[in-house]
Amino acid sequence: MSFLSATGTRLTGKRLIAIVALSLVACAVIGLVAPLFGVVSGVGGRSIEFLTSYDSPIVAVRLPRVLASLLVGAALSASGCALQGWLRNPLADPFTLGISSGSSLAAVLAIRIGLERLLGGWGIGVAALAGAVGTLLLVERLARVGKHLPPATVVLAGVTISMFCSAASVLIQYTSDFTDVSHMLAWMMGSLDSVRLVGVEITAVPVVIALIILCAFARELNALAAGPDVAASLGVAVGRAQVIVFAIASVLVGAAIALGGPIGFIGLIVPHTLRALIGPDHRALLPASIFGGAILLVLCDTLARTVIAPAHLPTGAVTAVMGGPFFVAILVRQKQRAALWGRA
Repeated sequence: MSFLSATGTRLTGKRLIAIVALSLVACAVIGLVAPLFGVVSGVGGRSIEFLTSYDSPIVAVRLPRVLASLLVGAALSASGCALQGWLRNPLADPFTLGISSGSSLAAVLAIRIGLERLLGGWGIGVAALAGAVGTLLLVERLARVGKHLPPATVVLAGVTISMFCSAASVLIQYTSDFTDVSHMLAWMMGSLDSVRLVGVEITAVPVVIALIILCAFARELNALAAGPDVAASLGVAVGRAQVIVFAIASVLVGAAIALGGPIGFIGLIVPHTLRALIGPDHRALLPASIFGGAILLVLCDTLARTVIAPAHLPTGAVTAVMGGPFFVAILVRQKQRAALWGRA
């Protein structure tokens, strides 16, 4: 059984509603509980704290971080789900396609030239979003064959761009002073420590619009997941659908990185796990991935701010510790089944 031929119960209207409703309720519960949970340090050591009221000023401090986790997790997971389906590759996510590396390179360059001092806290975010868009255009140009974007060439182009951007980021760090290097390293770890509510509000607009558009393309994603020839035979404008999916995924990744930095593996873990649980139909898989990614990142961020409280771990470090072994497990499993690149 290949990546695309995973079996599952036929998706009926009732099953779709049940999956979406269950995912939504779980996400709402986690989002409401997370701001109330924490760890306090006292004379007797550390202890778990669970607040009973949202009126506490501590909740006001935690709330933007939780909202940002929900938004970033949803964006990264949705983009990973779309890319895995389109490319028919369980290892595809924004990081393996170079989008995150390009966005990170732009942010590092912004710190190096002092763009943050000119534009304030938005300097890095704007640069990260521009980097994601620029990487999208470059990968699209390198991978295009005629009117189509073959999955294999997209992956190869993405890996190439990712390696180049990573090397360029290292060179920029090497030529920067100690203060800038510290800032770059802290940002590249991916953290939601300094997120403010106004940033969440601004980022929510493009993310929500992109998620709605992506869900509207669920049927096209189902067709693309079966291969471009099959999609074309079903009446899908393959070239147009590929460009739209890639563009929307890039916008989601750019917005997520602009808000929280490069937080990895959410777009890999959640869609792959849910595909095995509920099947490959993107009509259910996309909304489930949106809510699942939001849930996972809230849990990871809660762990990041409590495990060594009062200090905080970078959220990206927590997701990387989880995602690394998961990535290897997928690779070994697909290699054993000789289906790393999918089957027709």
